[in-house]
Amino acid sequence: MEKEKPWGLVSEEGVDQNVLNSLSDVLKHHFQILFRTEFLQNPQLHGPKIQALFVWSWPAAEHSLISLLPSLKLVSNGGAGTDHLDVQLINSRGVKVTNTPGAVSNSTADMAMALLLASARRIVESLKNRIEDTILPRSLRGVEVTVSTLGIVGMGEIGYKIAQRSKGFDMKILYHKRTRRLNKEEAVGATYCLRLDELLTRADFVVLAISPTPDATGLISQREVSLMKPEATLVNISGGLVLDQDALVKALQSVTICAAVLDVTHPQRLPRSRLRIALS
Repeated sequence: MEKEKPWGLVSEEGVDQNVLNSLSDVLKHHFQILFRTEFLQNPQLHGPKIQALFVWSWPAAEHSLISLLPSLKLVSNGGAGTDHLDVQLINSRGVKVTNTPGAVSNSTADMAMALLLASARRIVESLKNRIEDTILPRSLRGVEVTVSTLGIVGMGEIGYKIAQRSKGFDMKILYHKRTRRLNKEEAVGATYCLRLDELLTRADFVVLAISPTPDATGLISQREVSLMKPEATLVNISGGLVLDQDALVKALQSVTICAAVLDVTHPQRLPRSRLRIALS
């Protein structure tokens, strides 16, 4: 019976070992599984029998790996996004791509609020200063999140969950989306902004929570950043291409906006030289 099961290749990148063990137990009911590290020891031997590839984050189904899997039929991503996958390349080989919408919505919303709070209260800088000195300068005390204005670009599942969490801080919620979401809007007391520009000019914190589709590429560029308040903070949990990172760096260096927090970048792991520029 075991030999009748198709072979699946599992990437260990981007997933906790305990989670990976649990997932492996489930996969073993349907597949004979091989882990990426073992596969790479002898790809010529294992490559032809692999029919399914299970990935979680970067690095994922890169061209060099796909080319070693002539029998591949499916690439399954353990997350909602697929922007880290070259879907066009994968599909061109007759391989289907699947994802798991909603699997990490709560975690992503939690992270968005964590990043917002950490930036607003300058937690990282404050902790470093506490180690070096006992007196916290006023400049490191940050700004109040409570009763401030939050602008959410996108009101899908994740954007809605961010809005739910922000209610605990009595934040005034604005949102922009092509299609108005009256039911979600009423549930959290949000105000719809038909124009993105309106949200950008009014919000103290702007959270990008939209799907990284081709239409959304470069949605936030130099013009959009320039509309934000000088004391505003930008939080990006969308795909890296939604935000023009070069324009953001210029805005930060010229103090056009106060701060930015990026959960994702493009490329997903910035080169050290690019990272130094962003942090300078």
